[in-house]
Amino acid sequence: MLAGMTETSLRADAARNRAVLVAAAREVMVERGLGSPLDEIARRAGIGNATLYRRFPRRIDLIAAVFADRMAEHARAVEAALETDDPWDGFRGYVETAAELQVHDRGIADLITMDVSLASEMKALRDRAFRGLVEVIERAKAAGALRADATPEDVLVILQANAGVVTRAHDAAGQASQRLIHVLLDGLRAEAATAGPSAPSPRRMRVAMREHSRHAGLLTTDPKSAPDPERNTA
Repeated sequence: MLAGMTETSLRADAARNRAVLVAAAREVMVERGLGSPLDEIARRAGIGNATLYRRFPRRIDLIAAVFADRMAEHARAVEAALETDDPWDGFRGYVETAAELQVHDRGIADLITMDVSLASEMKALRDRAFRGLVEVIERAKAAGALRADATPEDVLVILQANAGVVTRAHDAAGQASQRLIHVLLDGLRAEAATAGPSAPSPRRMRVAMREHSRHAGLLTTDPKSAPDPERNTA
């Protein structure tokens, strides 16, 4: 133990460092996404890199600390949809809320469409949201409001598309996202349905989400791992 430091003060110092790192990570990842350089997070927190890597051995550990509350908010949006009397309004409200969360936070824009299986708390929230989404979709289809071939994968594709808009539309992101979601929701209405290609299979979407996570460094034990833009993933 360091001279002049009690066990209580060491614990308090460790807790303070953790809180400062999480706050800095939230700030940086909201701006730059989940692949943000960890050195920049440590610099903004005013704490050494070694402390960050010791407190958060994996990038996903830091992400879980930063975004667990936002993932819980996403799960609550699904539950609110199930409590809405009109099944279409519930489905539409969920998609719009999820898209709005993405607009205001680049981290959650990425995270909604990624594999989070290495973070047990976030996986539990994701699983809870998915189970609710299946029910929201089935309610809207049974009411004759949502096209009969709609699947949870359709919603994931919509949110992936919206994540791209959030990343690339810059100052116009809010308006562009609202327009995109409005047009895509119109295409999911039962009365607008026409024969066409099916949604990607659940397995293919799981693979895509896992690949997205790999590129962001979420599926590694090395917290410094960063996306590899040169790798061919076609």
